[in-house]
Amino acid sequence: MSLENKIDFAIILSVKRANPNGDPLNGNRPRTDYDGFGEISDVCLKRKIRDRLQEAGYPIFVQSDEKKNDGMPSLKARAEFILGKDALDGKKTPPEKTAKMACEKWFDVRTFGQLFAFTGKKKKEGEEDASGVSIPIRGPVTIQSAFSVEPVSIASIQITKSVSGEGDGSKRGADTMGMKHRVDQAVYVTFGSMNPQLAERTGFNNEDAEVIKKILPKLFEGDASSARPEGSMAVEKIIWWQHNKSKSGQYSSAKVHKTLTVNPNGSYELQKLEGLKPEEIPGF
Repeated sequence: MSLENKIDFAIILSVKRANPNGDPLNGNRPRTDYDGFGEISDVCLKRKIRDRLQEAGYPIFVQSDEKKNDGMPSLKARAEFILGKDALDGKKTPPEKTAKMACEKWFDVRTFGQLFAFTGKKKKEGEEDASGVSIPIRGPVTIQSAFSVEPVSIASIQITKSVSGEGDGSKRGADTMGMKHRVDQAVYVTFGSMNPQLAERTGFNNEDAEVIKKILPKLFEGDASSARPEGSMAVEKIIWWQHNKSKSGQYSSAKVHKTLTVNPNGSYELQKLEGLKPEEIPGF
């Protein structure tokens, strides 16, 4: 049975002397909006959820390069190996069947959705075969970018990286200058939702929602790097609203999310909505 009730959730997370999400187009400085508020993209957050799910033993389609566990060189190769080449041919296998197989196989596909976009083979020089398949799967779980509660102060330090000399190594090494950026201290908040109507199409169910609920407090465990040292980022609190009167929910997600006010020190206030009781889950 697919997800029975609409669910809204919020994640309150803290950053201390770390780069939560570098911007490659800005020298890998922590992302900020035009008003100076820190930002962690939704893609970054979903990457961490996928990684935690994969570490917990769940099959993941969109795997990061450093965490690949099946040796597949690309998403296309993984799809063809698991589903079969015929599944990606619209003439041999209906797209609806391919989408169903993908949702049954991979946790992240039935959760966040996926676009299987593959072009057809060339019929003649300069001519594309129209049998190429693009299979869109719309996932029931959405998550917003996380934003800091107040504008962030970014600290930058210059670093020196020494490398060995060329050739046989007898030559003197060259020193390379670089920059490293961090947010000294900040509190970020993000919101998400789970939609029962879309869950009916992908097979996302109540058990899957419980898995996500247990994974979220551990979002940054095992995610350490030089930019995010162990313990520098933490989930402080998960707020979980489970609607119970209809699949569309008692209230809109926008109204539910507005009941949470987070302060710069990480404390928060929750306004009450009749018939909807939030569950407050501590971080790991």
